[in-house]
Amino acid sequence: MSTFLLLLIGIPILEIYLFIKIGSQIGAFNTISLIFITAFLGILYARYEGFNTIKSGMSQLIKNEMPIYEIISGATLAFAAMLLILPGFATDVFGLLIIFPPTRRFLIKKLSTKYPSENKRKQDFINGEFEDIDEDNDRKV
Repeated sequence: MSTFLLLLIGIPILEIYLFIKIGSQIGAFNTISLIFITAFLGILYARYEGFNTIKSGMSQLIKNEMPIYEIISGATLAFAAMLLILPGFATDVFGLLIIFPPTRRFLIKKLSTKYPSENKRKQDFINGEFEDIDEDNDRKV
């Protein structure tokens, strides 16, 4: 069974289970209110972190450096904001973990070591010879 299919089925089942358990403890209205509050506050914080990432990326560009971490961080912030918009407690917790800079840095570091970039891989080179053809010799005068 593929991982995507397992997540597609498992996440809604987990969310429904958490809705039922938390709803039975604090009530339906409080559960729904908690979902909206966590989503609203999480999106506000994601926006704040997004602006910090843009500011950091601009300072990298001013220094003539490539803002690679900032680009990846921005993508993870967009993913975290999407998780916070989805209703549910498990997705909210995971989204909030991604938004916080220390856990986001840890996650990016783990994924970057798992998937090496093209520069770190062995590169194949093809050696050969070439001859520069002068076009002036081919013209008729």
